[in-house]
Amino acid sequence: MSTAIVTAVVAGVGAVTAPTASAASAAPGASAARGAGATPDPFYRYEGAKPLASYRPGDVLNKRTLNYHVFGIPTPLKAVQLLYRTTDAQGRPSANVTTVVHSPHGDGSKAVSYQSFYDSLNPEDGPSRAIAGGLSLGGVIANAESVILAPLLLKGYDLIIPDTEGQKADFAAGPEYGTNTLDSIRAAGRTRETGLHAGTRIGLFGYSGGAIATNWASALAPAYAPEVNGQLVGFAEGGLLVAPAHNLKYVDGALAWNGVIPMAVIGVSRSYGIDLRPYLSAKGLAVVNDLEHGSIVDALGRHPGMTWKDMAKPEYKDPNSIPVFVEAVNKINLGQASTPTIPGFIGQGNAGWLEGTYNAPPGIGTGDGVMVAGDVRALARQYCANGNGSIKYEEYGLLSHVGAMPYWTSRAMAWLDDRFAGRTAPTSCGWIPAGNSLEPQKPTATQ
Repeated sequence: MSTAIVTAVVAGVGAVTAPTASAASAAPGASAARGAGATPDPFYRYEGAKPLASYRPGDVLNKRTLNYHVFGIPTPLKAVQLLYRTTDAQGRPSANVTTVVHSPHGDGSKAVSYQSFYDSLNPEDGPSRAIAGGLSLGGVIANAESVILAPLLLKGYDLIIPDTEGQKADFAAGPEYGTNTLDSIRAAGRTRETGLHAGTRIGLFGYSGGAIATNWASALAPAYAPEVNGQLVGFAEGGLLVAPAHNLKYVDGALAWNGVIPMAVIGVSRSYGIDLRPYLSAKGLAVVNDLEHGSIVDALGRHPGMTWKDMAKPEYKDPNSIPVFVEAVNKINLGQASTPTIPGFIGQGNAGWLEGTYNAPPGIGTGDGVMVAGDVRALARQYCANGNGSIKYEEYGLLSHVGAMPYWTSRAMAWLDDRFAGRTAPTSCGWIPAGNSLEPQKPTATQ
């Protein structure tokens, strides 16, 4: 395997990303239609005779080797895909898929677990499907991320790329993102074909939806996967979702990012087995039904200016008047999770007006268009206060969510390089401005 192969991946992405992205913007709803009619790949189903619960988290249930695809085009680069046992948002045994790609310069000593920002309610949009050659509108993101992955391969890092949302596409279910990621690392280290092992040092890397998985994996690792925690050199993340109830208020009425409101309704309902439809208005039901199998590509800009009040029945104009909703969002509040024990690099934009989000709700403030800067500052300060003095925090006052990603990416890669090189992790502890309260949401009376 040569460097030229990895370079070819980048060239292929550059040739097809622009027209595909344009098509995605021009065809809302196509992802849902395509996912509904797609032929299921049997590789993603566990059909063994033994109960799934009889396997350890991270045990490999099936495996295959195939060519790495970019927008459906096969490249000479090989990828190993693993079906493995993990744990869902409700603590139940589940099966998930991850992909391992060996670097042409790698020797199995170091790897990056890359968490994709494919944000979708359709399992067909996951990175493993894109790598296997699948094409879907929502999958454009996972395909385009090859531009980020190629430089890591060229630096000698093997890659572990989990389907962080699981096989039901449990959008925004942070704890499940975390267990899927940690068990993906376990599975990769238990498979001879990957070249990885218990001594492989691993860095966590993710932006936006990938940051959700990265942070939850970091927070859960000491208790859920202590042996994996011992392999981790650090976590690098940007554009982070911390307290989802705050984000719903921040994007309320936005021009583009308010599309995450119905996505969150569906994702929370699906992940935790609750039904929020009885609380929705006719408009809310129509929007949710339209997005049931959609992705962020389908949701952005579809309903400019739409608010939670537009989606809910009048008596539920305050989402905190729905007890099951409050219970669910509190479960996915990172401020209530454990503090990671490994070094962390956190970057966050704060120019959301550039992407059509002009809100600054009391106690929440501004953000990058979808993520709340005050929440991220508060989380970083909390980690410092809880004894992790190796937290580096950067805030980008002139960059929005999309705009901050390329700037953060280059800095995050350099930060990870230093962790693998054994250099002392820098710290921002003592210098991070104050943030928001990350206390759990409290139910309110129905009005």
